[in-house]
Amino acid sequence: MSTPPRAVIFDLDGTLLDTLADLADSGNAALAALGLPTHPDDAYRYFVGLGIEELVRRMLPEDRRDPATLKQAVALTGGEYKRRWKDKTRPYDGVPEMLDALRLRGLPVCVLSNKPQPYTDLTVEAFFPGWPFAHVRGARPEVPNKPHPAGALALARELGFAPGSIVFVGDTATDMKTARGAGMLPVGALWGFRDEPELAGSGALRIIAHPMELLALLDAPVAEAFAPVGATQGE
Repeated sequence: MSTPPRAVIFDLDGTLLDTLADLADSGNAALAALGLPTHPDDAYRYFVGLGIEELVRRMLPEDRRDPATLKQAVALTGGEYKRRWKDKTRPYDGVPEMLDALRLRGLPVCVLSNKPQPYTDLTVEAFFPGWPFAHVRGARPEVPNKPHPAGALALARELGFAPGSIVFVGDTATDMKTARGAGMLPVGALWGFRDEPELAGSGALRIIAHPMELLALLDAPVAEAFAPVGATQGE
């Protein structure tokens, strides 16, 4: 593709916002209410990414993952998160500046999250009131969660752009698989919840260590910015 990318889709938790502490506090409060052992905050880096039910399943002891306990723990965790969702959550360093730069470029920016739609809307409105997102999609009952590409492809249709012209930025294998499945351009965010081997192993075409590094990928033609590493012109 000889033109630069046309739009950017961002994951929310672990990409635009550091939500780890509030998620961990909510999960641990639910576990404590059930008389179950809690986890250090860092453990939640590997619990999140596939929606609340999977987060709760992962945080429960293996012998307590029966349907009744899972249902109760999901309700407790959701209630705790409702009370504390913005206590410690903050945008990552560099994210506001990056969003400013994207606004100046006139690039449409979207959010695709596995967080339930009401919480996704609430969170984006609370932490990014000054930035006009073209579309914000959270988890919806009628649409499969990431890594299924349905949500990403719906955004492409709403934007009116070919999937191959859209950059998808996320911090987990779930995000990279979503982008790959949708035929988009996956960019791994190293400042988030997971590490470089996971991002590279799940299909990231580029991995960046700071939000502002994204801009160089958006200013160059897709064929140049996302050329295979080591490729030279004419190969």
